[in-house]
Amino acid sequence: MTEPCDLTATEARRLIGIKRLSPVELLDSCLARIDAVNPAINAMVAMDTERAKAGAKAAEAAVMAGEPLGALHGLPIGIKDLEDTAGLVTTFGSPLFRDNVPTKDLGSVARLKAAGGIVLGKTNTPEFGAGANTRNAVYGATGNPHDPTRSAAGSSGGSGAALAAGMAPLCSGSDTGGSLRNPAAFNGIVGYRPSAGLVSSERRQLGWSVLSVLGPMARNTPDVALMLSAMIADDPTDPLSYTVHGGVGRARPSDYFPLPELDLSSLRVAATEDFGLALVEKGVRETFRSRVAALEPLFGRVDRTTPDCSGANEAFEILRAMNFLAGHAEKVAKTPEMVGPNVRANVEEGLRYTLADGARASSLQTAMYLRWQRFFAEGTDLILSPAITVSPRPWSELYPAEIDGQKTRTYFHWLAMAYIVTLTGHPAISIPLGRDEKGMPFGLQIVGPRGGDALVLRAAAAIEAAVAGDATLSRPIPDIAALAKAPPISSMPGFLGFD
Repeated sequence: MTEPCDLTATEARRLIGIKRLSPVELLDSCLARIDAVNPAINAMVAMDTERAKAGAKAAEAAVMAGEPLGALHGLPIGIKDLEDTAGLVTTFGSPLFRDNVPTKDLGSVARLKAAGGIVLGKTNTPEFGAGANTRNAVYGATGNPHDPTRSAAGSSGGSGAALAAGMAPLCSGSDTGGSLRNPAAFNGIVGYRPSAGLVSSERRQLGWSVLSVLGPMARNTPDVALMLSAMIADDPTDPLSYTVHGGVGRARPSDYFPLPELDLSSLRVAATEDFGLALVEKGVRETFRSRVAALEPLFGRVDRTTPDCSGANEAFEILRAMNFLAGHAEKVAKTPEMVGPNVRANVEEGLRYTLADGARASSLQTAMYLRWQRFFAEGTDLILSPAITVSPRPWSELYPAEIDGQKTRTYFHWLAMAYIVTLTGHPAISIPLGRDEKGMPFGLQIVGPRGGDALVLRAAAAIEAAVAGDATLSRPIPDIAALAKAPPISSMPGFLGFD
């Protein structure tokens, strides 16, 4: 029998609304699941149990009193530990902020609460979100619920692992080089990178940069759309949140939930294994080919082609380093011993670049963006690709130094399938499509046109519906009973630390 914590967010919210499921019952189920399996994977790292219980009781009382209910009323939510939560420790995965307790919620967190969401606790992240292997010197490593010795990816790895293991129906995340999409792929859940500005963020330090966004994570696309509808805002503190999306004027929650059905046969899609330049291991390529072959009958046309992504690696490396200079140069200068190797490497790299380098990176990004616009204008509706370049590897490996014998350029080069898309500002989602040849979850990335958030979400939901019940293509489920019996991840060598 399904435990309440395993219900989809949309189903749980429906049952709460018709008084068939108590918010207290749902929270208690999530807490029991956390107690049972979190020691094996360390996804939830700072719990807000007492306030969550009080919130669930208040939510239950509101239902029984017939009060108006928000879109997320009574739903427990995990919040990534890069996002400020009032009264709950927010460490950013850094010893410098081990005891940091914000007095104010980040705007997106406040909006989730205003919609009725109940903050359950914080989910683990690498230090300041640097890297796609969720490890830090405050809380340690997060393991993959499908195999706790393997990486949950990152930087939203704690959220991805918590969702896959049924600890919460919704979790928040953020994405620069794939931090919503990478853990979605590794853990077998859904991570959505919206168009920059759709989910406003007052902490954007380089205000007009499209690289970093906030976004929703869940176990299916309708749940992601539900959460997104509560996160969107037009906030003047974010220079990008004025954006017009899809020609419909300012974004409205009703634009994204509920999702209208989409006829996939009306779409022409492009399928690419590597965007013409990413290092992608053989097994991932083969799994992707099999998934495209299985999905091809659903679409009007599938072309094996890619937009021209020339210069993407150089552009992303420089622009990413600029972001790290803006956010972390002072920390590295004043307390280098308290900062991990990934952050130090990015700051040191940034200090070597010149203004000419920055201008070249922006020019490369702009030229690539324009080529993408032409690509879509010529008749492509969506792009399909692998979400990530490798199958999940041991979390003890800081990053893949090589892929199929080819050396990676940087500690984040293995994220190229995601960061190429980041540079364009286009919306993208990773949805689970079964397991790869190694038995680990496989994530399919779906990329839309400029401002095509609703199209991406509708297509992802249509694909999920088409493969539902297919043992090869549907979402893989971790063995919860085995996780409950597994040794604690904290007992494994190298658990606590940066590297």
